[in-house]
Amino acid sequence: MHRRAYALLIATAGIMGILALVTAQVLDRRLVDPEGFLGPGWLRLPMLLLGAFALDLVPRMLWLSRLNPKLMSGIVKERIRTHWTRDRIVLVVLGLVCFYLTYVSYRNLKSFLPAVMGPKKYDKELHEIDIWLFFGHEPAVVLHDLLGTTFTAHVLSSIYLWYLPMVGIAVAAWLVWSRNISFGYWFATSQCLGWALGTASYYMLPTLGPGFEYPWLYGDLAASGAGSLMDALFYGRSTVLYGDVESAMNSVAGFASLHTAITLLWALMAQYTIRNRVVHWILWINFALTIVATLYFGWHYVLDDVGGVAIALIAFYLGAWASGQRFHRGGFSSYPTTTTASVPVDRD
Repeated sequence: MHRRAYALLIATAGIMGILALVTAQVLDRRLVDPEGFLGPGWLRLPMLLLGAFALDLVPRMLWLSRLNPKLMSGIVKERIRTHWTRDRIVLVVLGLVCFYLTYVSYRNLKSFLPAVMGPKKYDKELHEIDIWLFFGHEPAVVLHDLLGTTFTAHVLSSIYLWYLPMVGIAVAAWLVWSRNISFGYWFATSQCLGWALGTASYYMLPTLGPGFEYPWLYGDLAASGAGSLMDALFYGRSTVLYGDVESAMNSVAGFASLHTAITLLWALMAQYTIRNRVVHWILWINFALTIVATLYFGWHYVLDDVGGVAIALIAFYLGAWASGQRFHRGGFSSYPTTTTASVPVDRD
């Protein structure tokens, strides 16, 4: 037996961490732990681990016991015995730690992008391709005329912004509640690969995105939540370039679209590992609307979204290979070859 589900997950997080450390040393910068709603990093990870554990046990205990204190202890013990096995605990701890390290490294490497790559950008080339794809028209103008810039802007802004809290929530959900341990490794590994490949794409083809390079096309959308976020990222990038680089982070990079990549990964993982069709529809619709939002608000060019789709597919299938999934029906269906992190050698 071997544990390639462990190996690829740990390797991805390790390589990302080493790249972030080396780049920080070369640039004489310090690594920054991006602040989140749970506070500093040293506190956030333990809280995520404890929160995932409590979220699985407490609602179940309260519901099944009907608030009878005499029944609560037995329900908790039964759940721990049957669900929180050694394999599940290793999955949750390893998955969250590796994802956290990958994500923090991603944020820092993205912030270092202007210092490493300099002023060279490829926005002009990608913008010209966009106009060609839209038959000589600006994609922003076409979408704004077609969809309007009032009600639609607020709907698409909500879709675009809910991605931010969902990144961590989705990882925790799959790690804790996946009905097969290998599905949890599939999700965690694919997510880490997606963020790592996205980081590589930023350095391969550095761009800002049309909303930053051609802001006059998106002036009518400034009142939306996505417009406010774009302003905040613009000022953050300006601070990194011209101000206090120690306290600010650059979060601007166009190619490829990780909004597209990660939302597609969610939809694919739900399609292949969750039996509820309502969840399938929700995540596929979310993916489709996210693509529209990336172009509508000027976060990305069309090729950014194409690159995001490619990243998602590569990460999805590599994660499947590592976690022991097998595809059939032309790749439209799959089945696990293991219920743990161990992938049988004779199934390779």
